[in-house]
Amino acid sequence: MAEQTESSTVINASPAAVMAVIADLPAYPQWSDGITSVEVLSKYEDDDRPADARFHLESGPIKDVYELEYDWTGDTRVTWTLMKGDMLTAMDGEYALTDNGDGSTTVHYRLAVDVKIPMIGMIKRKAEKVIVDTALKGLKKRVESNSNPAL
Repeated sequence: MAEQTESSTVINASPAAVMAVIADLPAYPQWSDGITSVEVLSKYEDDDRPADARFHLESGPIKDVYELEYDWTGDTRVTWTLMKGDMLTAMDGEYALTDNGDGSTTVHYRLAVDVKIPMIGMIKRKAEKVIVDTALKGLKKRVESNSNPAL
């Protein structure tokens, strides 16, 4: 699964504030389109961040329940890998955060997805692009909003 989709955005907050929103998986349904619920299955003892989580997705005709395993690197990077899915056969992703030194953070998002149904690579990349762009917009809005408890 070498092909992937990448994009980035600048968020007016510190990397710690951005990562706090990313790590709050149960709140994803409030800002991430298509995610209807998230259950954290296990956490890392050292920082209480999610190690494994189950997601329920309903986006148009696509409905899936899938589980991801997470690997956190402080407030600068998180990666995830699909452990189990109904429609998904692979999902590898990463948020990489860079402190811009002016109170803002550049968030780089990388995603590669594969599904059980046959799909032309171009269509798959387009679907990934929609997911990545929507996620970055939702994350930016959530982090920069006054209702964000992480700020």
